[in-house]
Amino acid sequence: MDLPQEMGDYIKESIDCALGLSVSEKTLHLKLRASEEARKRIQDQYFYLHDRLKEKDEVIERAKAEASMNAQALKKFVEENQKLAIECANLLSQCSRWEKECSLYDRDREALMEFGNEADERAKEAEIRVLEVEDELRRVAEELQFYKHEYETLVCNEARASEELQLLRERIRDLERVRFGECDNNHYPCSQCSSSNTEDQKSQPHILISKPAHNTGFGSTLECQLLESVVASLVDKDAVAANARAFLEANNGVESCQKLLKMWEWLNPSTQNIISLAAEVKTLQKDKEHLKVNLHRAEEEVKVFCEENCILDEENKRLMRLLNRERNHQGSGGKHTCSASAKGNKRKSSPKICAVEKMNDLNGPDSPRQPLSPLYHNSPDSRMHKK
Repeated sequence: MDLPQEMGDYIKESIDCALGLSVSEKTLHLKLRASEEARKRIQDQYFYLHDRLKEKDEVIERAKAEASMNAQALKKFVEENQKLAIECANLLSQCSRWEKECSLYDRDREALMEFGNEADERAKEAEIRVLEVEDELRRVAEELQFYKHEYETLVCNEARASEELQLLRERIRDLERVRFGECDNNHYPCSQCSSSNTEDQKSQPHILISKPAHNTGFGSTLECQLLESVVASLVDKDAVAANARAFLEANNGVESCQKLLKMWEWLNPSTQNIISLAAEVKTLQKDKEHLKVNLHRAEEEVKVFCEENCILDEENKRLMRLLNRERNHQGSGGKHTCSASAKGNKRKSSPKICAVEKMNDLNGPDSPRQPLSPLYHNSPDSRMHKK
């Protein structure tokens, strides 16, 4: 391949210069021109690089200033993050404290609900007890009224029986006088008359034996028959002998009753009727005493029931005041919290569930309620990750 003439000359001159041979002036001029051109190019490149270096210095200065500003902003940011971390820790502690207070409030609310339910039950029981006591008091009052009526009836019957007994005594005296008169007219002794005279001489007071004042014979057989019919109408004919004998045996300590019991086989039916009538009077007297005792006991029971009724009335009033106070407290609590659910669930909790067990159920692993988060999104680590 053929090289150009200039190229060949340049190579030749370069070899001669390298070998130390003389070089032509033309070649020197060409080298000088080339070096001048290279110097210009290097100078231009130097100026260009110098300008670029100034620009880079300005960029570095701007970067330093911006870095200084960023460092100050970062320092402020770190300080703010530290403050926020402290405030977050305070908020977490306050939140835990409020959670405890809320749990205590829930437990107190449950306890108040249970107490309210118990107060309602006690009020209902007190009302039922008051009704029962009122019924019992009404029944005792009716029974007392009945006993009073029975007592008045017995008093009237006793007075009537006393009057009839006095009348019978007088008629018995008359009959005995008539009998003594007949014995004196017949001139033979009578066992009954002798026994009556002996008892009169001893002067023993008894309901059936009386000492005749005179032996004058007055009265008639018709009067005796009427007296016997009256006495027979007052006693039970079937139980006359049994009642009379039982009365004499019960009063065996009385001497006259002993003598009448020994003379039982020779007693007249009229005498047995009178003894039976005396037994009924004695029974009425015992019944009257029993009714007096029952009346006294009934009056004491009425007093006791009245006192219990007053006590139950005071207890009922106290429970009603306590219930109204609790309802007012529950209403005021609902207004302060503005919780519709609390108002809806007011006084509807079951008294069988304890508030502590409910809190344990809410804090359990299977509970739908989640614990409060530690506010990671407001923590310094989260903000550093965001930056």
